[in-house]
Amino acid sequence: MIRAIALAGLLLLAGTVVCTAQAPEPYQWNGQRALADVARQLSFGRRSLDTPGHEKTLKYIEQELAKLGIKSQRQSWTEQSARGTHNLTNLIARFDPENGRRIILGTHYDSLVRAYADKQNPNAVMPGANNSASGVALLLETARVLSAASSRPPVGVDFVFFDGEEGPVSLGAGDPKWHALGSPYFAEHLGDFYPQAKPVAAAIFDMVCYRNIRLPAEASSVAYARGEVEKFWSIGNALAPKVFVPQVTSTPVFDDQNALADADIPSFLVVGFEYDPWFNTTQDTIDKCSAQTLEAVGRTTVRYVYSPR
Repeated sequence: MIRAIALAGLLLLAGTVVCTAQAPEPYQWNGQRALADVARQLSFGRRSLDTPGHEKTLKYIEQELAKLGIKSQRQSWTEQSARGTHNLTNLIARFDPENGRRIILGTHYDSLVRAYADKQNPNAVMPGANNSASGVALLLETARVLSAASSRPPVGVDFVFFDGEEGPVSLGAGDPKWHALGSPYFAEHLGDFYPQAKPVAAAIFDMVCYRNIRLPAEASSVAYARGEVEKFWSIGNALAPKVFVPQVTSTPVFDDQNALADADIPSFLVVGFEYDPWFNTTQDTIDKCSAQTLEAVGRTTVRYVYSPR
């Protein structure tokens, strides 16, 4: 992900959102289980394009979803870059597939090829606990909670795990020619998954486990999907006011929400971008993560999914 032009503003919260269907109790979203998902991904080592760890991560996601009875589908293609030909795969897993009204919960599972921002070891492996593994963990634990719930939410949920978010040379913000790969490809082929109606909203998650996280709304997301942003932050501010702050980032963040918004899906990004001095270094490790932070974001997500539409 990279920063873009400056934009300032203040988010006006819309008030607490009441759920129509009986939402799971907050305690059912378990931050320790999510942290275990982070740890498992880190055990795979480098998870950039075309690495063994990349494929291990994809298979792990598929296996965890299969345990829940959630079927997943691979969307595969190839891309060319200065590093050669890359094989990419988005993974789409559908919860309550019969429901015609759908939302997307998305994240990326690829990681950087190296810790380019590390002053001591710029060619070393970037663990990617926060920037990569945290979003996957958040979606997997959310899938567990929805699968165990006594009632279904008013919308079907598509868990979309995007590939190539860190760009064609897998350097993210370290690449001046960065552009996401997986989300634009998915957006170009929406008809394969949504032949009749597009999703009514999409929430993208990235860098959501930092123990001292503060989450203002992301600037471009307010422009793309202000109503959805206000709904999500209203729920989050009620559940975890120290995490979800009623502000808007001064700088937009380019990420997977952009391609979906360009495809006319109201889309927003939940990102804890203030992560220095560990951002994209060898110190992006699990000790920077917190079960409580993951619970704050995860429990907000479940309440959001169950909110009226």
